[in-house]
Amino acid sequence: MLTILGAYSWINIRFLLEGAWVTILVSVLSIILSYIFGLILGVIRYVQIKYVSAIVGFLIDIIRNLPLILIIFFTYFGLPNIGFKPDPIWASVIAMAVFESAMVAEIVRAGINSVPVGQMEGARSTGMSYWQALRYIILPQAVKNMIPAIVSQFISLVKDTSLATIIVLPDLMNHAQIIYGQNTNYTIPMFLALAVMYFIVCYSLSLLSQYLEHRIGSSKKKGADEAEIVAQEAQR
Repeated sequence: MLTILGAYSWINIRFLLEGAWVTILVSVLSIILSYIFGLILGVIRYVQIKYVSAIVGFLIDIIRNLPLILIIFFTYFGLPNIGFKPDPIWASVIAMAVFESAMVAEIVRAGINSVPVGQMEGARSTGMSYWQALRYIILPQAVKNMIPAIVSQFISLVKDTSLATIIVLPDLMNHAQIIYGQNTNYTIPMFLALAVMYFIVCYSLSLLSQYLEHRIGSSKKKGADEAEIVAQEAQR
């Protein structure tokens, strides 16, 4: 009991929270960057631009089949050889953004492919250009379809931040290791604390995903009901 109380002293809890802040910071920055670049790369791969789409697809396939820890190592130890030396936080953000962008790009491509072909044909028949139809008609529907998969991928990203401990990122995992490294009796209590903190962050994202799915489902149902009402009125 005394060991548990000592492990969860205010000093240790505050130290863990400082690490949790770095974990959240790295996760948020990585999520924003990977969503932006993943969306762009996914669209490029979908539209089949001559040569460009093939090259992008080849690079995405390479990145997706590399272990994340290898990309982290390359970012932290390899980039200094070309004159750019990021600190552990930015090295982690860059590595995870690169890795997750490839994952998100495939989700985006699949999401766009899930939209019925008739949507594009209908938009083009109204006089829209290909890019206008893609931007205003196809992409909004595709984003709705791929929200659950993207959120699941970002939940994995939060958990993968622990891999950056290998380059001494001062995150939640690193701070826990420092605490139980000073007192091995704190090992199990620290693992329990890590489990709780990671669960809170990841479960919050899961709840967000469920909320978004519910809102999307409600909007789709509302749109279908309105369309049915209009059709019934037209028949009168």
